[in-house]
Amino acid sequence: MRLRSLPLLAVGLAALPLGAQAPTTRAGGPAARPLPLEATRRYALDTREGTWLSLDVSPDGKSLVFDMLGDLYLMPIAGGDAVQLTSGLAYDTQPRYSPDGKTIVFISDRQGADNVHTLDLATKEVKEVTRGRTNVYLSPEYSPDGKYIVASKGGFRGGLPTLWMYHVQGGNGVALYTAPAAAAPGTAVQQAGAAFTSDGRFVYYTQRTGAWNYNAQFPQYQIWSYDRESGDREPLSSRYGSAVRPTLSPDGKWLVYGSRYENKTGLRVRELATGDERWLAYPTQRDEMESRAPMDALPGMSFTPDSKELVASYGNKIWRVAIDGSGQQEIPFRVQAQVDVAPALAFTYPISDSTTFNARQIRDAVPSPDGKQLAFVAMDKLYVMDWP
Repeated sequence: MRLRSLPLLAVGLAALPLGAQAPTTRAGGPAARPLPLEATRRYALDTREGTWLSLDVSPDGKSLVFDMLGDLYLMPIAGGDAVQLTSGLAYDTQPRYSPDGKTIVFISDRQGADNVHTLDLATKEVKEVTRGRTNVYLSPEYSPDGKYIVASKGGFRGGLPTLWMYHVQGGNGVALYTAPAAAAPGTAVQQAGAAFTSDGRFVYYTQRTGAWNYNAQFPQYQIWSYDRESGDREPLSSRYGSAVRPTLSPDGKWLVYGSRYENKTGLRVRELATGDERWLAYPTQRDEMESRAPMDALPGMSFTPDSKELVASYGNKIWRVAIDGSGQQEIPFRVQAQVDVAPALAFTYPISDSTTFNARQIRDAVPSPDGKQLAFVAMDKLYVMDWP
């Protein structure tokens, strides 16, 4: 499902034409082909709530960008009607502002696979920064000088996401993490949620060993820092409830991250100078620590430029949370749209009501030691038959 374009409101940015998808160009290259799917259905949507909204505050503190149902939206930080920035059937997600506030970086599958893209807010031009067709990307973030983008890159069918850095104009990028040559089996790491310190020297991120697993044992993730000058890495947390989505304040004083306590997830705040910590908001929303976390273990959040408030989404709303612990304030929003939906997939499988039928799935067939019989499972029952 995708939301449709909205009329221009108070934000001052023109939305795309109804049903249009912003043209995509490769950085320094020709336009890339869009998704071949075409919408065949639509329905009206009018909502003041949303789940798993990744958001960011503009550098001037006047506006918010967020994703909903695979499209990007813009609205004043005080709240109000959201203006649609992207539309169509492509899945656009995890937007972050550039330091000058003129561009947004985000993840989109508009060429058929996840890639890092940028959106010029003045021209609405979308550029393809990465060009992989067999990779997954998540949690992009600009460097403070605006010249580079760090995102997690992994394999579509294997290969855990780790941190990579790309020039904003594109290129092959450079890995910020290389597994040791003699790494033991099962020690591969997964990294996400890159966040730069204000001087650009350190990258904070969250890391776990291995991919998702059923009945996951805690802790799963912990926060690490990467020194871009020395290449050194250092763990910064050791919580039993894990630590995900590190978010740094512009003044360098605060670190906010998500953690699990008992059966709920909340946000903790750390004063970096002293190391003192406390709960900032608890509970907030369910995390994705047990899954592959394709859009990170928590949605993106952001500080206001004065570092006094954190803006985050949970409980189906968007909130301004005071760092001093004095409370939180809802940022009301409204999305009115005509939602485009792709063609329905409908397959007809005739099922016979006869007392006998051919089993279509045979499992775990094992021959007897003398080779004269075969044991197998079908329809959740164990059978033995003569062989051949």
